[in-house]
Amino acid sequence: MEEEEQQGSGRRRKVAALLMFAGIAVIGIIVVAMYLQYKKTRIATDDAYIEGRVHVIAAKVPGTVRKVHVSDNQLVKKGDLILEIDPADFDAKMKEAESGLSTEKSRLVESETRVEAAKIQLAEYGHRVETAKALLDLQTANLRQTELDIARAESLLKKDAISKERYEKTKTGYDMAVAQVKAARDQVKQAESAVDVQKAVIRQAVSSLRSQDSSITRSEAILKASELSVSYTKIYAPSDGHITKKSVQAGNQIQPGQPVMAVVSLDDIWIIGNYKETQLEKVRPGQKVKIRVDTYPGRIFNGKVESIMAGTGSAFSLFPPENATGNFVKVVQRVPVKIVLEKNADSEHILRVGMSVEPTILIEN
Repeated sequence: MEEEEQQGSGRRRKVAALLMFAGIAVIGIIVVAMYLQYKKTRIATDDAYIEGRVHVIAAKVPGTVRKVHVSDNQLVKKGDLILEIDPADFDAKMKEAESGLSTEKSRLVESETRVEAAKIQLAEYGHRVETAKALLDLQTANLRQTELDIARAESLLKKDAISKERYEKTKTGYDMAVAQVKAARDQVKQAESAVDVQKAVIRQAVSSLRSQDSSITRSEAILKASELSVSYTKIYAPSDGHITKKSVQAGNQIQPGQPVMAVVSLDDIWIIGNYKETQLEKVRPGQKVKIRVDTYPGRIFNGKVESIMAGTGSAFSLFPPENATGNFVKVVQRVPVKIVLEKNADSEHILRVGMSVEPTILIEN
């Protein structure tokens, strides 16, 4: 009896052990299945960081720093004055340019006056031409009359109808009429020549006027450049943000293009997640993302996938791989994915550019 009971108890223990192992196996299978399902719907990476817009501040003109209006990490608003360069040299150049422009404009007025005077003189010469032509017409008519008189006098002289003295007076009148016509023609030619000369004077004056216009345009350009240089002596914040990397003090000499500080805008930051290429099969723009930040381990930030880069990170590196030039070793590539935060996800602006994050993309089945 006791042996039977012991055998029954042993069988029950074996059955219980088998059931326990079976239960553990089932639970393990369920856990593995759930984990695999989780991995399919949760794409994560720890190769990610916060990116943002960094506005590098650099001078456009050389000079001595007159005053710096900001300090490290100070919050500034767009349009705030942050730095001044001593404008003395540029003010002097601007005044010189203004004086030059004023002089050129005065010369323009003089040139216009000369053109107007030349046109008036031309009109006067035109009247002289008309007067000379009228006088020529009068002398020509008088000549025709003396020609008739001389012809008549010659006929009468042959008939002894007039005296030789009268004939000679008539001949003298004719000769005077010829001389007067010639003189009138010369006056017409002189008047027309004066008109031609005056037209040449006007052309020259107009050409000088155009040249003066060009000089004024050049002087205006010089003045505008001087005014721009003066305006460049004051540097304003290009956007809202915090001052970083300030490397300038009052009295420093700076050159054009020399970075003196940067403005980091925390209103427009995003995440760059470098995912393995094998993880991106189901990743699409618009999918939700849960973001953990190393600095704030207990906090979750919400975002969404905005875009996937058109190439891997190595393809756009300084020395991209040349697999065709040597032995090839296959390496899983990483593709940058841009993730933007939801509106007001960082309303306190506690995130900073460059922070390490772990974004997890939620894949919908």
